[in-house]
Amino acid sequence: MNTPVSATRLVPAVAVPEGAGVTVYRTIGTPALRNYDPFLLLDHISSDNPEDYIAGFPSHPHRGFSTFTYIIDGHMAHQDSMGNSGDLGPGSAQWMKAASGVIHSEMPKQENGLLRGFQLWINLPAANKLDHPEYQEYSAEAFPVVKTPDYTVKILIGRFDGASAPIVDNITDVSYFDVQVQPGKHFHHRLPVENNSFLYVFEGTGQLNGRNVSLHSLATLGADGDSLDFAAGREGARFIVISGKPVHEPIVQYGPFVMNTREQIDQALKDFQSSNFVRDRAWIKRDK
Repeated sequence: MNTPVSATRLVPAVAVPEGAGVTVYRTIGTPALRNYDPFLLLDHISSDNPEDYIAGFPSHPHRGFSTFTYIIDGHMAHQDSMGNSGDLGPGSAQWMKAASGVIHSEMPKQENGLLRGFQLWINLPAANKLDHPEYQEYSAEAFPVVKTPDYTVKILIGRFDGASAPIVDNITDVSYFDVQVQPGKHFHHRLPVENNSFLYVFEGTGQLNGRNVSLHSLATLGADGDSLDFAAGREGARFIVISGKPVHEPIVQYGPFVMNTREQIDQALKDFQSSNFVRDRAWIKRDK
């Protein structure tokens, strides 16, 4: 019999200005939760006020980690220094393994209306920090959905109940699900005990193994068991549940550069200020 994991920590989201002035709601990457190995940052965009998002995220660099962007509502355009471009619409997602270096931009393709989505930063081990970049982009229809009378699960990374997402992380074994639970119903899920896992509620409320979890809160999941039970409140609930294998290495971060030593950060800055930052063209994989 699986032992239910506990919500070891509840972290409310904090409004943070990012990019050229975009308001994001951050949980991982704040003083309350600096990182949660292998996860470095979780930002949630959710607004129908263009002043909160219209400035977007102009060109900026990344090195040493991967990003995963999931758009729930609205449109975001991607362009990078290697010539890749894409349009992330409702339900679509993008995996970008920046590794040795990518310069890209993410700009809204709308001037009004609702924009909702997430960006997750995932650390890379030292052995992979200077790998060739990889870029994958998929429309909403590419992701499998498992439906039951109690809940619906969209599988964005990894596998669930026999269904596999087009994106598989072979380095940190990340899984990423968008879960919607009907009012008063339960969602049970088994988690790898060797992973760090968390849940973030972005619609409704509920109880995680008997503990209240409010809207726009992240709950880290303890390593004392491998099964979670989420009971939705009277209005139902929607959340992402994410799990990954820890890297167990030193983290030295300077803005968009995440390496293992200060010397490597200094080298990333030197490379960015010269013509040595973007070394390799990304391998591109799309469903269209």
